Amino acid sequence: MAGFRPSSSGLRALRPEAFGVDPGGARMARIRRSPHFKDGVFQNPGGEARTRPSGSPWDFAKLYFDKEQRVRRSPRGGIPVHATTYADLARPAATGLRVTWLGHSSVLVEIDGHRVLFDPVWGERCSPFPFAGPRRLHPVPLPLAALGRVDVVVISHDHYDHLDMPTIKALAGTDTLFAVPLGVGAHLEHWGVPAGRLRELDWHEATEVGGLTLTATPARHFCGRGLRNTQHTLWASWAVAGDEHRVYHSGDTGYFDGFKDIGAGHGPFDVTMIQLGAYAEFWPDIHMTPAEAVRAHLDLQGGGPGGVLLPIHWGTFNLAPHPWAEPGEWTKDAAEEAGQAVAFPRPGEPFEPAGELPVEAWWRPVSQPIAHPWRRPRIARGVAETSKGDLDLAGER
Repeated sequence: MAGFRPSSSGLRALRPEAFGVDPGGARMARIRRSPHFKDGVFQNPGGEARTRPSGSPWDFAKLYFDKEQRVRRSPRGGIPVHATTYADLARPAATGLRVTWLGHSSVLVEIDGHRVLFDPVWGERCSPFPFAGPRRLHPVPLPLAALGRVDVVVISHDHYDHLDMPTIKALAGTDTLFAVPLGVGAHLEHWGVPAGRLRELDWHEATEVGGLTLTATPARHFCGRGLRNTQHTLWASWAVAGDEHRVYHSGDTGYFDGFKDIGAGHGPFDVTMIQLGAYAEFWPDIHMTPAEAVRAHLDLQGGGPGGVLLPIHWGTFNLAPHPWAEPGEWTKDAAEEAGQAVAFPRPGEPFEPAGELPVEAWWRPVSQPIAHPWRRPRIARGVAETSKGDLDLAGER
């Protein structure tokens, strides 16, 4: 008697819907034609990036499960969430540009009369399973339906903390458009988004939505949702230009020289939303420290301070060994040394980059004491001064 072999259709039936689907057909043919697809996978700018943790797994486990460190990775009280209301968002932005950080990398940008929603994640966990995986440290500031009209949803890549199936399914029932990197459209179609509402772009490609130009720009990261990571979906940062304003969303990325080119081609920006949490010495190529994020912002602005930096990808999910509030402290120090304006809104708190910025360190009352290992000794020369290399060295840990 022949041994039992489960059919491929049976395996597909066991596959969680949240895994999405691999690209195929005409979509896969287009992926193969991409200049950024080689040897069967998408390639990173700046050479190969380590997408798996480096170093000893034992060292990582020892750090991650250390009792003292685990305490620091969660707030000791409720994170102060701004109770955003529909009325708050219904009023037009006085300056033509208003930004609402909704936690992690989810941001609503109201720009020149249009509404752009980046990486919306309303789920309780960033995971394919409702019962396991990183859970929110704070509630969502407002129900998804309370956002009102959204002209376009922009997705940076297909990891669970950026592409949330329940949120996409809810938005699929509206008339919003979706701008996504090449290959990611396969997931969205699988979850009910009509192909006619998809704008699927390779790096350096652009699409028009109303009076906005959305351009997919390079990032240094990776992709994948299932057990078998085919690297057949692209990751991207995004530049969005309106009649009067320009904004940038980094998605997830390591630091690379390409920020200078993005700034030269699409900037300078009124506000940059830059990933600066979930960094670790175990994966330095695919996430940025706050010092690297400030450097990236300066590159995007032509080499010096300008516009407003909004820190994202921190404070909502526990995804790395560092203390949950450390990105806020480190960003304050790095930006101060660079002379760069930074906004620190509470989750859900709208602000206008051309107006008064939220700058209070709201995390301090609910955080354990945070060490500042990135600070370098001062040199006494009559008047204390910071070593010239401080900002650069702050990222080397």
